[in-house]
Amino acid sequence: MVPHSRPEKNRFEAREAIVVPSSTPKAADKGRRRRGRAAPGQPSPAPSAALDRARRYTYLTDVTALHPSTWTARHPARNWRAPAPGGSPLEFHRSLPGYRPTPLVEAPDLAAELAVGRVLVKDESDRLGLPAFKILGASWAIERALAEDASGVTTLVAATDGNHGRAVARVAAQRGLAARIFVPAGVHPAAVAAIAGEGAAVTVVEASYDAAVAAAVADAERTGGLLVQDTAWPGYQQLPAWIVEGYTTLFAEIDEQLGTARLDLLVLPVGVGSLAQAAIGHYRRPGIERPPALLSVEPDRAACALRSLQRDELVSITTSPTVMTGLCCETASAAAWPYLRYGLDAAVAVTDAEAIAATADLAAAGVPSGPCGAATLAGARLARDTPGYRGHLGLTATSTVVLLSTESSTANPSASTA
Repeated sequence: MVPHSRPEKNRFEAREAIVVPSSTPKAADKGRRRRGRAAPGQPSPAPSAALDRARRYTYLTDVTALHPSTWTARHPARNWRAPAPGGSPLEFHRSLPGYRPTPLVEAPDLAAELAVGRVLVKDESDRLGLPAFKILGASWAIERALAEDASGVTTLVAATDGNHGRAVARVAAQRGLAARIFVPAGVHPAAVAAIAGEGAAVTVVEASYDAAVAAAVADAERTGGLLVQDTAWPGYQQLPAWIVEGYTTLFAEIDEQLGTARLDLLVLPVGVGSLAQAAIGHYRRPGIERPPALLSVEPDRAACALRSLQRDELVSITTSPTVMTGLCCETASAAAWPYLRYGLDAAVAVTDAEAIAATADLAAAGVPSGPCGAATLAGARLARDTPGYRGHLGLTATSTVVLLSTESSTANPSASTA
């Protein structure tokens, strides 16, 4: 490892962030090496392609157009079972200073609007002192990685479109390590400044999220830093798997908070799909009885998982700017893809306007959500308004629906300036 001095706190303001070109050929090539095949220890593809096609149905007229009302659905998702879960991070998280379960907020007005029995919102606006859930994955993955081999580790490296990078920077500072964080173009200056405020050196890559990942990979290879990335590709699987494990604490909390109440539908936002992988692994685990329906929501300008589901293969897409910055990803994680493919009941894409409207409605319900988290309410509304969707998800007037609000309104301020 190459030693690095720890950056001084607040070393970089947003306007001082370094800007580098996105063309790092070796790193870009590595960043693109994502495939649809399952990695060792991941779910294997369905045994029969014909059977798989028969089990899927899609309501589409043009798969090349990500219209906000486009959606994809699968019949047998609740019958599919994920591999048995690995480690359990809940006790580790409980040992951290400031830990408490985040609230599960009852929203009766939203339940009436969606014509279901209950709507509850998992409010991740204050998770271990940060305005998003991401520290659950970063803290657990770094703990596991350093427990295996901490020799020579002085710097953590990550790419981010906001919340993940700040979480990595926070954990680095807590452990006396340096952090170098790469962000793509389009991340709000306030989010960049917040990462720098954790003591990290921030580099802006004037290109896409995938290009920022490629730059982080190249930096870690060149300097010997520990790459802490929340997306996986062939050759880089273990640390993202620990990040996914870390996210399962969120779902263990939901189970405890619901008690004996049955969960009928969970609505979750998707970027690269690691949070969705955690949710699917939890609610499709072996031995679970009466698993809930799972609905994923993405921006219509960056719906890489929806497009992959439409094509029935992992594909990359071209994105355009969206207020749902944390969900603006070109390629889903290779490790998450088998879970998305077989474990989701349905996937939708929503517009910026729909997400922004949902932030105001969640605020009225007492949840200060950013547009990435509020996308789940927008997606639930789309399910309500699309013929056949409500029945596919099994929703009735007595159903219990949980929306994941994954970030605070302060985590992603772009909605207020859109």
